[in-house]
Amino acid sequence: MDDDLLDRIHRDLRDSLDEELELELEDHQRNVPSTGGIPVTNDEHDARKRYFRELFRLQAELVKLQDWVVASKHKVVILFEGRDAAGKGGVIKRITQRLNPRVCRVAALPAPNDRERTQWYFQRYVAHLPAAGEIVLFDRSWYNRAGVERVMGFCTDAQYEEFFRSVPEFERMLARSGIQVLKYWFSISDEEQQMRFLGRIHDPLKQWKLSPMDLESRRRWEEYTKAKEVMLERTHIPEAPWWVVHADDKKRARLNCIHHLLGQMPYEEVAHPTIELPDRERHGDYARQTLPEGIFIPEIF
Repeated sequence: MDDDLLDRIHRDLRDSLDEELELELEDHQRNVPSTGGIPVTNDEHDARKRYFRELFRLQAELVKLQDWVVASKHKVVILFEGRDAAGKGGVIKRITQRLNPRVCRVAALPAPNDRERTQWYFQRYVAHLPAAGEIVLFDRSWYNRAGVERVMGFCTDAQYEEFFRSVPEFERMLARSGIQVLKYWFSISDEEQQMRFLGRIHDPLKQWKLSPMDLESRRRWEEYTKAKEVMLERTHIPEAPWWVVHADDKKRARLNCIHHLLGQMPYEEVAHPTIELPDRERHGDYARQTLPEGIFIPEIF
């Protein structure tokens, strides 16, 4: 492996560590330390500070959007599609990170079981659609049929064509019922996917993300490209248009996607009543019981 590629993998690993550190940051903190013992230039440090500053700002807007969705009883479905390692999970994580899981939830369906394969194709997805005041993010969606199922031969030509006949009307039905449908395709280059796959191979914390299907998708890059082009052409409709996210730079992709998402809904800040913490009641006849030492976990740290 050449030195430039190895350096990119190390930098990607450092970015991943940054993301985990970010989960521990207080909202008011804006400085992100260097991580993993990997040298960081001043320019990189400044760029990461800007990234986290913008991310926190956008996440604050997402909280406002969430409040508006609840107050207005809006219903939103957001589909995230793209090649393996394109960064779909990363942006979903950033969107949901500070939101109420009862309002904003993720649907990441496994491969259909034997029973589900005999159902109407959209049936198992319908069960996850939002009620009023909910946002559902699909980490992959019914477009599996236009992508992996087509390329890997998991559906017949007739099923593939029926999907394209059905999906525009299915999404129009959702729109007519009051569900807003947003569809994002995360686009990465051949070289970037190769680098991310190599990063997963060499990072024991990410090896679980690589499946035999992922490796086969790497081999069939061109077939996936053709399937994507057909999918975008045949399912880009006014009621549910596709939006393409340039995703070679993961941080920029996240910020751009969240910024665009916020612009797709006419949300406004919802006024909340002032919250006051009540005084705790105290009763003279109450005595806290002492728990047996044996039920406490060892304090290793």
